[in-house]
Amino acid sequence: MKAGWEIKTFENVLEIKNGRNQKAVQKENGQYPIYGSAGNVMGWADDYICEAGTTIVGRKGTINNPIYTETKFWNVDTAFGLSPKEFLDSKFLHYFCISYDFSEHNRGTTIPSLVKTDLLQIKIPLPPLHEQKRLVTLLDEAFESIATAKANAQQNLKNAHALFESHLQDIFEKRGEGWEDKKLGKIADVQSGGTPLVSEKNYWSGETAWYSSGELNNIYTTDPQRKITQMGLDNSNAKLFPTGSLLIGMYDTAALKMSILDRDAGFNQAIAGVKPNEKIEVEFILHAINANKPRLLLERRGVRQKNLSLEKIKDIAIPLPNLNEQRAVISRIHDVMTETQRLEALYSRKIAALDELKKALLHRAFSGEL
Repeated sequence: MKAGWEIKTFENVLEIKNGRNQKAVQKENGQYPIYGSAGNVMGWADDYICEAGTTIVGRKGTINNPIYTETKFWNVDTAFGLSPKEFLDSKFLHYFCISYDFSEHNRGTTIPSLVKTDLLQIKIPLPPLHEQKRLVTLLDEAFESIATAKANAQQNLKNAHALFESHLQDIFEKRGEGWEDKKLGKIADVQSGGTPLVSEKNYWSGETAWYSSGELNNIYTTDPQRKITQMGLDNSNAKLFPTGSLLIGMYDTAALKMSILDRDAGFNQAIAGVKPNEKIEVEFILHAINANKPRLLLERRGVRQKNLSLEKIKDIAIPLPNLNEQRAVISRIHDVMTETQRLEALYSRKIAALDELKKALLHRAFSGEL
């Protein structure tokens, strides 16, 4: 421990203020924000519990996301307010809370929960007040720079993806000679799948891969979560489609999610399967649909959830060149995709490195090395 520093427990250096139900104080024109465990403003109150400069730590639910407040506020009963005493700088406390893993004190089984008596025993390294303020100034400046760098990296990550989307749309808008619009149902066999009776054990845990639309996350499928038996295939609307078939999600948020089968497989009724043939490259179909995805999603219908029907999928117009041109387009898209993935990996690594830098700075600050 650095000379002049002490180890104190929370009960010696701060007060933990319990939150309370907000119904009695909640007012549409209230001047004090109402905070919950996630640090989100849940409304406004005409009274407050905690002073400005308090750190919010979730009591139940979100317990590892400390929030620093610049104003007086009311906290609900799922949030603790950590108010420092006069010899503890409020921002120093907040930075310590960011560095601390509150999940070590989790008492919940299904919902993460903290207990006040446990928190009061947490140990905090405490330098003199002037040293606390010096460290806060350093951390403020460093975190501001890191936040700027992270925001730039996140924007560049979005730009890399947008660049790919723009290139994809450009290919299909500036189509070459001989391209013709043809409905998907006219150029390929398109069918929906089915689900074997879930309660019938003899239909499940077999050898045949079976996919749900939530598993269509990559260009090619991977191992499915579930498999069915031949009996399940024979006694349901599920169909066995060959390797290389294109699966297209039809329902709700999975609408137009797509993957190409890396094995023979069945799939549920929320998916339309497109069988490959000698006139189409299914990956070309996938990219053609993705290029027009925003407009196609407007075709969804429904009240509680918006879906595409099998007929809507069959009616999708595909700008189709000959087979050689389809393959050439796929090759061009692969080139751009490879570069996009390189850029996305680069910026993702940078974002991760910036997060690690914050952790390292906090560690150095509270070990007296900053």
